[in-house]
Amino acid sequence: MKPGTVYFVGAGPGDPELITVKGRRLLDAADYVLFTGSLVPDVMFAGLRAVIEDSKGIDLDEMERRLVTHARAGERVVRAHTGDPSVYGAIHEQIVRLERAGVPWEVVPGVTSAFAAAAALGAELTIPELTQTVILTRVEGRTSMPPGEKLADLAGHGTLCLYLSATLTDKLARELIGAGMPETTPVAIVQYASMPQQRILRGTLATIAAQVREARMREQAMVLVGPALDPELRFRGGHESRLYASDFSHRFRKATPAEPHQDAPQDAPKEETP
Repeated sequence: MKPGTVYFVGAGPGDPELITVKGRRLLDAADYVLFTGSLVPDVMFAGLRAVIEDSKGIDLDEMERRLVTHARAGERVVRAHTGDPSVYGAIHEQIVRLERAGVPWEVVPGVTSAFAAAAALGAELTIPELTQTVILTRVEGRTSMPPGEKLADLAGHGTLCLYLSATLTDKLARELIGAGMPETTPVAIVQYASMPQQRILRGTLATIAAQVREARMREQAMVLVGPALDPELRFRGGHESRLYASDFSHRFRKATPAEPHQDAPQDAPKEETP
């Protein structure tokens, strides 16, 4: 860990054990840690030798001042973000300011909540012959979406993993159905994925908004939409990957020739010469 460098560390979805080994090592060695207290649990920082401060009550200017001051003092600095810093982590504007101040930085990836939610559901998001695309996005709210990235533009393209959208499930369902997705499309919501208070809702585009209202789910909930979220898939079979099929060759394994059918004759009868 280089003194004077700011490390943006993905702290994972909430379970303290889901931080990477490198992320854990950097936290243990840090002199100063600035973390997003509204999302990253305090238990993540128990026993650290570092000075630890919460960023949830400060603005970007103050954030910059603290990071730059501690880095210029030659300290080992960690800026801890929930999940993975590259997904809705707001690190771009922090990096711009560090560059301007001449402070070196590095990004350490983490487990994003979309994948923690998929793990909680026991779901593969890319099912062969059903869906092979995963889209990480959100429902348009106070921050507008760029052209071509509204839900109507993305409807029907694989599995949608929707961040920051638990309070907008009415709008979510309305826009996706309006774009042509069937009302029966499976939806799953995981709140506090990987944490002890984790909760799961399963429904469809037609039912999920009412379910969310009844369950009073508002914060830290990941919404997943698409055919891969159908809980009945595992009981129906099919959709198997070709990678492990016995008749599929790759550089580590040769295909096994298909066995002749039991009812087929092993040796065809020879024609007699007249």
